[in-house]
This record gives sequence, C-alpha cells and structure tokens, in this order.
Amino acid sequence: MAHDLPSAVLFCCTLNALRSPMAEGIMKRLHGTRLYVQSVGVRIGETDPMMVQVMDEIGIDLSHHRPRDFATLEDNSFDVVVSLSPEAQHKAVDLTRANACDVEYWPTFDPSLIEASREVRLESYRAVRDELQRKILKRFPLPRLARE
Repeated sequence: MAHDLPSAVLFCCTLNALRSPMAEGIMKRLHGTRLYVQSVGVRIGETDPMMVQVMDEIGIDLSHHRPRDFATLEDNSFDVVVSLSPEAQHKAVDLTRANACDVEYWPTFDPSLIEASREVRLESYRAVRDELQRKILKRFPLPRLARE
C-alpha cells in the first residue's frame, strides 16, 4: 500500500531508549531531509547500549541519542504519530485529540525484556530493528528515484 510521504513523523514508545530511537534512526537514514522525524517516550529512560550496538551494525550511529518525553516536544504538529507500545499509544491519542494527524499503532516487542545470554538478547534487538525497517519501508516507501 503506497502512501504519500508526510512532512513530519513522530515515533513514540515507553522510554525513548530503544524502539522509538531505532525507528527514528532508520527513518532518517532512509528519507534524510525529505521529512522531519523525531522520537519521544512516555517517560525518559536511559539510552540502551544494545540498541546502539545493533544500530551501529547497519551504519546508524545512535551513541549520542538523548531520550526525550512528550513534555519536551517543542512542536506537536506532526502528520503521523507512530506508537510502538501500548502506553505510548494512549499518550499519542491524548496528544492528538486536538490535532489533525494520523495515529498508527505498531505493537513492537521490547527486546530488553529478554533474559538470556548476550548473543540471544542481541538477536532479539536485531529482530526488532529489522521488523521496524520493514514496517517503515512499507508505510513510508522510498521515492521512485531512490529505488532505481
């Protein structure tokens, strides 16, 4: 399903420490300055080092990411808000009650919940990263020239 690109997209999750920064980084890598992209959390967490590692594996440096929450948004005029956790979905709906924007819910597993070896945990982070990239490319496809 092809969509016109919006001019501004907000990704949100619970802590802005893992899922939403991944989505923001992937979106910026794919679409550059064609649109404005930001990410926030319901609360401010701490940047997840495993997230930084798996994003670095695909050439996206998020080592300087500083988690933000909804209260720190200077502008909330987004065309599309994509929530990645149930808590963020509720907050996104509240935020957009008075705004004309689309809210989309992409339930995304939190890989930090995995209790296993480091390699098994990293594999779960990679799976989330790859799933987000697939969803982003499907919902916000590259312009025709960028695909040729």
